[in-house]
Amino acid sequence: MFAELSITSNFTFLTGASHPEEYALRAAELGLSAFAIADENSVAGIVRAHVAVRDLANVVRGRKELEARDGLVGPPAPNPQPPDWAHVPRFLPAARLCLAEGITVTALPQDRVGWGRLCRLISKGRLRTEKGSCHLTVSDVVEGAKGLWLLLHPARSTEERRHWRENANLLVRRLGAQMHLLMMPFYDGQDVARFNRLAKLAKEMGLTPVASGFPLMHHARRRRLADVLTAIRQGRQVDTLGRDALANGEQRLRSEAEMLRLFAGHEEAVRRAETLAQKLTFSLDELRYEYPSEVMDGEPPTNRLRRLAQEGLTWRYPGGVPERVKKMMRHELALIAKLKYEPYFLTVRDVVAFARSRNILCQGRGSAANSVVCYALGITSVSPEIGTMVFERFVSEARDEPPDIDVDFEHERREEVIQHIYERYGRHRAGLCATVIHYRGKRAIREVGRAMGLSQDTVGALNSQLWGFFATSGALERQRMREIGLDPDDQRLRQTMELVREIEGFPRHLSQHVGGFVMTEGRLDELVPLENATMENRTVICWDKDDIDALGILKVDVLALGMLSCIRKAFDLIDQHHGTRYTLATLPPEDPRVYDMLCAADSIGVFQVESRAQMNFLPRMRPRTFYDLVIEVAIIRPGPIQGDMVHPYIRRRNGEEEVSFPSDELGKVLSKTLGVPLFQEQAMQIAIVGAGFSPEEADRLRRSLATFKKHGNVSAFRTRFLKGMAKNGYDQEFAERCFSQIEGFGSYGFPESHAASFALLVYASAWIKCHHPGIFACALLNAQPMGFYAPAQIVRDAREHGVEVRSVCVNRSFWDNVMEPNDKGDLALRLGFRQIKGISEEDAYWINAARGNGYHAVEDVWRRAGVPPTVIVRLAEADAFAALGVNRRTALWAARALIGQKPLPLFAGDMDGEAISEPEVHLRPMTLGEEVVEDYVSTRLSLKAHPLALLRDALTPPDGQITVHMADVGASGGDIESKKKR
Repeated sequence: MFAELSITSNFTFLTGASHPEEYALRAAELGLSAFAIADENSVAGIVRAHVAVRDLANVVRGRKELEARDGLVGPPAPNPQPPDWAHVPRFLPAARLCLAEGITVTALPQDRVGWGRLCRLISKGRLRTEKGSCHLTVSDVVEGAKGLWLLLHPARSTEERRHWRENANLLVRRLGAQMHLLMMPFYDGQDVARFNRLAKLAKEMGLTPVASGFPLMHHARRRRLADVLTAIRQGRQVDTLGRDALANGEQRLRSEAEMLRLFAGHEEAVRRAETLAQKLTFSLDELRYEYPSEVMDGEPPTNRLRRLAQEGLTWRYPGGVPERVKKMMRHELALIAKLKYEPYFLTVRDVVAFARSRNILCQGRGSAANSVVCYALGITSVSPEIGTMVFERFVSEARDEPPDIDVDFEHERREEVIQHIYERYGRHRAGLCATVIHYRGKRAIREVGRAMGLSQDTVGALNSQLWGFFATSGALERQRMREIGLDPDDQRLRQTMELVREIEGFPRHLSQHVGGFVMTEGRLDELVPLENATMENRTVICWDKDDIDALGILKVDVLALGMLSCIRKAFDLIDQHHGTRYTLATLPPEDPRVYDMLCAADSIGVFQVESRAQMNFLPRMRPRTFYDLVIEVAIIRPGPIQGDMVHPYIRRRNGEEEVSFPSDELGKVLSKTLGVPLFQEQAMQIAIVGAGFSPEEADRLRRSLATFKKHGNVSAFRTRFLKGMAKNGYDQEFAERCFSQIEGFGSYGFPESHAASFALLVYASAWIKCHHPGIFACALLNAQPMGFYAPAQIVRDAREHGVEVRSVCVNRSFWDNVMEPNDKGDLALRLGFRQIKGISEEDAYWINAARGNGYHAVEDVWRRAGVPPTVIVRLAEADAFAALGVNRRTALWAARALIGQKPLPLFAGDMDGEAISEPEVHLRPMTLGEEVVEDYVSTRLSLKAHPLALLRDALTPPDGQITVHMADVGASGGDIESKKKR
């Protein structure tokens, strides 16, 4: 049997034309004994091939068990042989190292040591240079190739051969025992002579040749896509590729018979590939990820976690710990100890403790975040008594993986936490996950269309109707094309759309995950290669969250949340002006005034319930308890909406529909949500209780429901679910409705633990807005950009709540918006320099530092603060000199006069010391309309008037006559008089 040892997948971006998973399935079809994905200076795609082979092995194992139990399917064969479907090839991790001297080698790790060396090599090359590049030399390979078998690629051109031999000999002299010469075809009609020449070269160098088809695609039908990828990579059109295009579709994965025919006369090189593959014993299954031990001062993790948890309970419950909570704590600690997850919880706790030591507000969420342990450790501020889900659903022996805890930090200060993690663990032990950017919709149409030579107008038209082309097919698609003026029978256009569909889902490049950190006890760069991110001082691994999940690697999500910045700033302002220090856990609970405000949909700026959909739903939901907010957060999301869960829940909550359960067992699962499944945990429990899913099957269902899944596979469980429900006595209509609701989570569903954590932030932001509307508006403005609303809407809402808002003033404002006392003994909101476009925080610092007893003229700011004249112009445009008695137009005149001048105060007067005066200029003051327009241009808001107030006279019909459209009145006729009053 043949082993292909040098495959290029599409993780050699814009070069390989097939997914790693496609190579795995094709290798099984062709009967290969083994195959190796060897992408250029990367191992980014190998986990996907590994998982594909593992899944294939599970399918084969299941089918064999089925046949062993039920007998063979079909008549027995006269000469029994293993069926084709029973073959599972071995997967061999590898990488193609392209060295600075022009040498290329395929590196294949023989064992775990070799894998570690390969990761260290790739890390060294990538950390030397910018993101996406790698710089390795021959000497690097010589020093770091222990445990690696190297396949030396021959020079591809006469120009390469000039220096190739010298550098290749250097490698051979040092590593010859570990090397072979790679013998591969170019498929150009000259391969026979090339093979003879390579055999001679191998003999001269003391190497043995190993054959490879050097596949670029798993099947010949990908030839066109390979050319399109080349055109995109080179920024050209397919028609102009010339010799850079593939001459044929031969550079594909091949069977042993094809390889022997292709390498006639050199069959031994083909067989030698299999011999070498047998020596390569390393598998990704050998990777044993170890959490950071988190041992401090010699205290074992178990003892340390128990001590910190007990101390936390005393802190959380100063009046005494309820017996129920103590029991939950003992149970959770025992389960954590049994599964040896103590280091995981300690890692998250230490990251949170650092943030709190820096007064960085944070809040944990995730499947295990709302446990008693996390509450006691300070990871979350949500009491675990709020939820209904038991701890084993997230930390259990059935799931051989750590629980999931995400921690949100203030978006302005998360970088401090990230850099702390790097400093504490070292960059060789910590790195951010990657995110694979795939070809989707518009990008696919844009880049493939450009490569295929379509005009910009055509590409734009296709993109404008994206929903039509990807949601339909056949006759309807042709109709859509005609509607936008395109000819569906045009051959080039038809080919383009076929290629767009083919490239959909292809990896485009690697980016960094929003905050998923991998931390290890040993060297991370011996587990997976590291590389630089685009952002300064960030290093990332090349695997994404799905890859590390497949290998059982711990990820702690260090995420950014703008509302946490807002709440922390609001807490600081409350402490500064009212002398009361609040935290998320110490806010007065269940305040009726807060719920009254939410029931009235007065929620502009409030976390999660500020959207129009939520503001429409709040008066219907009428939340009166914290758990109502948990449901409010979870229910207005695409998953529950698509699953038709919103209206049934409201009808049941309002008593319009009877709350009933098909069985007592499901009643226990759905009682708190009135029989309507709203959370992912409930979907899992319905599958277990109602359809008889095993915990493992339910966990696979949970994975398919994961938030932000690009391609969910929830529907794959449909048949299994419906059969299980029928077996347990549930009627088909109910089962199908239930699965339809569960399937809705495939778009976007929330776990109860996430919803509870977010609900706390809903309550906190609503409480601040209710009791301190000025401070809430101030903090919200200082945390921009975030949320749904522009500064003008935030300020208008604050004024409607009785807050006095004062304009930007050169003598009173700071960079941030601040609260200052007013004549009524209350606080007024003073807008800060950050509201002015074109002024930086550094400019504001110098203006404040030089202010002293105040500025008296426009020129004072320029002379004393030393800021550029353009900054003075920005201040004048924002009317920041109004308090000096200088109107906007006069200030602009004075500011623009400074442009091009240098501040020389010594010579500001004449020879007698008297000021040089110019003729006084009298400028016409701006009208109110002009003032409002300038306010919006400079600060995006105006305190002088609402823009529509200036047009009210023109918009008001004469004599109070109002035209009522029947669409407004409604089908029943409506009350026209009431509409007139409104």
